[in-house]
Amino acid sequence: MLNPIAPHTGSLLISEPFMLDPNFKRSVVLLAEHNEDGSVGYVLNQKSDYVLKDLIPECGDAMFPIYVGGPVGNDTLHFLHRCYDRMNSGIEIANGIFWGGSFETLKVLISNGQINDHEIRFFIGYSGWSLDQLDREQQQNSWLVTNRYNPELLFSEEENLWRDIVIGLGPKYAHIVNFPENPLWN
Repeated sequence: MLNPIAPHTGSLLISEPFMLDPNFKRSVVLLAEHNEDGSVGYVLNQKSDYVLKDLIPECGDAMFPIYVGGPVGNDTLHFLHRCYDRMNSGIEIANGIFWGGSFETLKVLISNGQINDHEIRFFIGYSGWSLDQLDREQQQNSWLVTNRYNPELLFSEEENLWRDIVIGLGPKYAHIVNFPENPLWN
């Protein structure tokens, strides 16, 4: 699965089809940061059993789904959004996609019904890699990397996100969606 694109902020990591680590099995990770200190990202396709009101009661009846962003810091809440026009905060990590921002402003906007679930995604925890760790994992063919994706997919509740992103990479990679999750099952 050799892939010449290097990981960078705003790119997607797509796990190889046989990855058995339950944290990243058939996962799609959006990199929020990739620099000389390491990398931070969020798994986009591991929905938890929680909604926002379960974790932040002062958000009223907010039914925004919560995703498991990764195995690190599972006592922390993070968010990605595409509503900078109302938030006026956050770090742009890709075209129109922002990481974090003022949680106080966010709570007001949610309480007033000014943000919908197709504009924001919440995560418990995150995925983290030390300096050069992610680059080594990519050299071991654990990850495909792409910067070609439809931002709409990142904020949808698409159940087959891994499959759809892999197919979107083109015919060179599309066939891997048919591989069994465990090569021993073949």
